[in-house]
Amino acid sequence: MLKTERILHVKTQRGRTLRAVREHYLREDVSCGSPQCPACARDGKLLSEDLTHYVVPDCQVLQDYQEVLEFNELRGIIIMQTACQAVQHQRGRRQYLKLRNMLRDARHDCVFFPNEFQHYAYLPREMGESMEDWQTRCIYNSCVWYYQHCNARIPVIMVTEREDVIRRYGTETQGVYVLSFKDYLETFWPDLKGIQELYESVRQALCERETDSRESNGKEYQEHLPLEVLEAGIKSGRYKQGVLSVNKHRSQLEAFVRLQGLAGKDTDLQSDVLIHGTKARNRAIHGDIVAVEILPKCDWKGRTGALCENEADERAGDAQNDVMMTGRVVGVIQRNWRDYVATFPSKEEIQTRGKNAQKVLVTPWDYRIPKIRISTQQAEALKDYRVVVRLDSWESTSLYPNGHFVRTLGCIGDLEAEIATILVENSISMSPFSEAQLAEMPINSPENPWRVDTEECGRRDLRKTHLIFSIDPEGCEDVDDALSIRALKSGHLELGVHIADVTHFVKPNSYTDIEAKARATTYYLADRRYDMLPPILSADLCSLLGGVDRYAVSVMWELDSATYEIRRAWYGRTIIRSSYKLSYEVAQQLLDGDLEPLSTEPELKSLSQDSTHLDRLLWAIRKLTEVAQAVRSRRDIHGALELEGVEIRVQLGEEHNIVDLVPKQPLQVHETIAECMILANHWVAKKIWESYPQQALLRLHPPPRQEFFKELKESAQAKGFSIDTRTNKTLADSLDKANDPSDPLVNRLLRAMATQAMSNAQYFSTGSYTEDEFYHYGLALDKYTHFTSPIRRYADIMVHRLLLAAVNNGAKEHLVGNKDLEELCRHINNRNRAAQHCQKQSTELFQCMFFKDEDPEIDQRCICDAIIYSIRTNGVLLFIPRYGIKGPAYLKNNEGLVLSFADDSCKWTIGSLQRLPGQITVITEGGKGTTFCLFDHVTVRIQIQTSRFHTDSIRLEIVSNKPHVTQEQPSVSSAYHSRNDLVREVTRTAIEAQLAKEGEAAENKVGKRHQEYQQTRGNSLYSLLQEIHELALLDVSGQ
Repeated sequence: MLKTERILHVKTQRGRTLRAVREHYLREDVSCGSPQCPACARDGKLLSEDLTHYVVPDCQVLQDYQEVLEFNELRGIIIMQTACQAVQHQRGRRQYLKLRNMLRDARHDCVFFPNEFQHYAYLPREMGESMEDWQTRCIYNSCVWYYQHCNARIPVIMVTEREDVIRRYGTETQGVYVLSFKDYLETFWPDLKGIQELYESVRQALCERETDSRESNGKEYQEHLPLEVLEAGIKSGRYKQGVLSVNKHRSQLEAFVRLQGLAGKDTDLQSDVLIHGTKARNRAIHGDIVAVEILPKCDWKGRTGALCENEADERAGDAQNDVMMTGRVVGVIQRNWRDYVATFPSKEEIQTRGKNAQKVLVTPWDYRIPKIRISTQQAEALKDYRVVVRLDSWESTSLYPNGHFVRTLGCIGDLEAEIATILVENSISMSPFSEAQLAEMPINSPENPWRVDTEECGRRDLRKTHLIFSIDPEGCEDVDDALSIRALKSGHLELGVHIADVTHFVKPNSYTDIEAKARATTYYLADRRYDMLPPILSADLCSLLGGVDRYAVSVMWELDSATYEIRRAWYGRTIIRSSYKLSYEVAQQLLDGDLEPLSTEPELKSLSQDSTHLDRLLWAIRKLTEVAQAVRSRRDIHGALELEGVEIRVQLGEEHNIVDLVPKQPLQVHETIAECMILANHWVAKKIWESYPQQALLRLHPPPRQEFFKELKESAQAKGFSIDTRTNKTLADSLDKANDPSDPLVNRLLRAMATQAMSNAQYFSTGSYTEDEFYHYGLALDKYTHFTSPIRRYADIMVHRLLLAAVNNGAKEHLVGNKDLEELCRHINNRNRAAQHCQKQSTELFQCMFFKDEDPEIDQRCICDAIIYSIRTNGVLLFIPRYGIKGPAYLKNNEGLVLSFADDSCKWTIGSLQRLPGQITVITEGGKGTTFCLFDHVTVRIQIQTSRFHTDSIRLEIVSNKPHVTQEQPSVSSAYHSRNDLVREVTRTAIEAQLAKEGEAAENKVGKRHQEYQQTRGNSLYSLLQEIHELALLDVSGQ
């Protein structure tokens, strides 16, 4: 090893340049990553063996054309450390991370070579030599070393965009060639037209950027302040830092900045900053981290209180709510640009551009993104396609950002193209699993079936001692969890939660692990899913299917049989065999005493002839439900919230056509399974935090900001209810009391508003937060994590590794430190949000497809009942329970006409609107008024508003101010909620009495241990729960 010194010139935050000397070590045993090399160790990622040449991009090619190099078809790429560092320093963290991910990805045939640490590949910078010349010379010398190191077995091609470099080095060394990137692609990859087109698109964008910078004179926007000025201003408090969020309904007028400190955490300021208009936004794009200057109070504005159709109704901007803190963007701290889906203008619009037809303004699919100017000669050919574009720059002299065309996704309106659009818009890339990843998978075939190893050290065999079963959605393939409950000889109960042991198959830093980490989650769309793990694991060997042996990680508790208090817990690896794979609907039938599934479910048919096993299963389901109710009631006492969400299932026919949209009906077993999973997650969180207090992966849910409850409070007040939001306990109690006996939808909508006001739960590393910040507001738990779904969540895989290291004193070298874990948590949080948005957008897509081909004037499916849940200055927001649809309905249109009602009909006429708290009145020219109040039911017509540039949307039109009467029976939902409320109230009363008794015993300092668990006077809690179960079977839907 040779020690040298490197001189660096570092710029400080104040702009001063410092000379820094760093020790630089050179060695000869740096692995090259080539299988042609007989000397280096063949470990880590290697290039393919069947290559005809290696290609090495110089710094400029890597910076400008990295997206071209990301094509999987380009093989044998060697990325030099010199070029990699140039990307890091010149192009920022985002592009650098993309480069790192490409190098790690087994699908990309490329390797990283640390040429600046190889003794003979590295060249020091000479006196007076420019940085660009030194980087080029260093990379070329590394290419020569590489060729000689591989014993001249394979030629090396260096690609560049500099003609002087080609002239200087082109013929200097035999076997090492220097070509322009364009010549290289045309010579070696002539059949890859997509690569050629992308290269040309990027090249044109770079040329246009240079031309614009030379020709531009007048400025459309103010220049951004330098980064060092912004950082100093943020520290002094003059500027505020935050993430720009554009209102998609008012994208030309409204954007908001959620303030955060330098470390990226939200500040204590109880307000966002309004950025009004595009000039004040100053070229910042949705998602960018920006610095804002707060304007004087006299210039503050309020957010719009009117309904609007995105860009169609700018006049609605005049109706503003109370003013709020307003500012302007003075600089961009970090660009968070991504791939954007866009659409070219129609043929007529292109033709009107005359001689500038090569420059085209494309309209992004996302309303929040401005139009993008690209240079292309394919505008007419691509006018009917969804295309992917990337941003290159946004100069202060241009009204629009510059970008370039990347690829097509498919024709506008085609299902696969629209699904691909949703994936791209959420930065989801779902390439097939690579051969390297699949090579790590175990084999399970009829000829060579996979079997558990019963001799594996430290694994407890539960197959003969426990009745284990799973309860999941109908047709579920990736079964993460199974349950067991049994009576012990001691008289106590044992509750078990058994989770698929994914970590047995997915080893740390394996190709499968790296891919799972990148995906972070399984993505569920309305008609499909994209798995985090290969199918051999997700749908087979890790899935806890019925009747097969599987590895699991189990948590088992010993419970008091009367109070269900937890006495002790056990964690460890197990071997299980699930006896039954039940759906939620079947489990609910069995819980209700309905034995019809014994004749309809093949898996249960044997039980019709075996009463012993049937009684055992029925007892287990009932007992699980009783335990879950007791666990939930304890959380309720501490403030756990029961929130409301809208979940719609798309029912598809045999030919993939949409048969119906079915709202998910809540069942009692849903809560049973949820409570068991929450219990396991809570206890695992406590265990891993006790063992690794500085590097445990937990999940927190911060308290919501009080101003977000404003609409909830006002809506409840309109119905005579008072909502106390000081704590989660007071909020939960208030929501329980806000119940209208005549309309159960009122409580559902209030809970949905409370859900809307909540902050997002997020993963975090315990080393970055104080213990009082761990609290989960919604679940009312001091510590919480995700442990129960490792097949579909990478966070759970990390938690499994932590838990097994904690209970088995296992290998700790693969555990992640606090800093790396915090970065991983940010990535997982980002991917989880993308998964949620993706699922929501795909559901909305299928909702539109369901109604698109129907005639709204005659099809009865398009006429339905809706309830008003919010009032605006020119209309109302409606919720349609039948289809789970929310949307606006106008009472005043763009022409200024209002909607009048008479004799079960309506029409647009001259008039005005009068808005009061909780209601809005339509007053016609003749003085006649129609009033709409919050939570009123109206009849609406559903129509589809098509768009060439954006996704189709649902438009609601009120056709009657009276409820829509149908022949449908009351939904299962209301009956279930009535029974469930009764069950919970009785259980909570019993537990509160028990806790009060225990508290009284503690105050009296009773020393005997059995009195700590004493039961209430009269009937035992077990007897009460038996009575509750009988009550739950009663039909109270008519009460």
